[in-house]
Amino acid sequence: MKIKHTILYTICFLASFQAAAQVGEHRNDLSVGVTGGYTMNKMDFMPKIKQTMKGAPMVGVAARYICEKYFTTICGVVMELQYNNLGWKELIEDGSGNTYKRDLHFVQMPVLMQMGWGRERRGFKFVFEAGPQLGLYLSGKEYMGGEWNTSARPNGVVYQYGKEPDNKVDYGIAAGLGMEFSSPIGHILLQGRYYFGLGDVYDNSKRGDFGRSANQTIMVKMTYLFDLVRTKGDNIK
Repeated sequence: MKIKHTILYTICFLASFQAAAQVGEHRNDLSVGVTGGYTMNKMDFMPKIKQTMKGAPMVGVAARYICEKYFTTICGVVMELQYNNLGWKELIEDGSGNTYKRDLHFVQMPVLMQMGWGRERRGFKFVFEAGPQLGLYLSGKEYMGGEWNTSARPNGVVYQYGKEPDNKVDYGIAAGLGMEFSSPIGHILLQGRYYFGLGDVYDNSKRGDFGRSANQTIMVKMTYLFDLVRTKGDNIK
């Protein structure tokens, strides 16, 4: 049911965004390119599991369509397809000397509204993005260190060890801030983004071991876009 609600909200959002796009100065700018960066991920577990941030690189492709300038706000939609290594790294302080890290490899597709303030063609622009994100689990791997002994784990939470994700589809909300530099050869964006997972990796029903097990991601990324279609007009700066 959560997935259906997320899809419905996305359709309503895009429909209202398109309706609002008929008010300001029309734009028809389509850009494509590549994106890459570094992610720091934790899992929001219930019952809690003590963790540190787990870091990994991210790579992908991106497309952006700018449809309107409304007063000083430049409005558009961004879609990306990216490969990301999420998961978690446990902070084990039970005296066992154990270490544990879990890789969860995902293909992710954020579809984000983008609003910008500043220069469109030459110079700098401040950018805000927000919208839904969908992910598909590909594979995972565990890394266990020390002489493995789980008898003293806090609250006896050991269900996650050796357990594959129950749910292959991940979904949630992403939002970010950044700066964009535009020139005749393209656009370079430097951004920080946060992803709040709504879907659980493990079964959260009464039969499941966790009430919640969702990704929480901080990402620093750079994107390069070049224009395929550009709105004509000498007054566009």
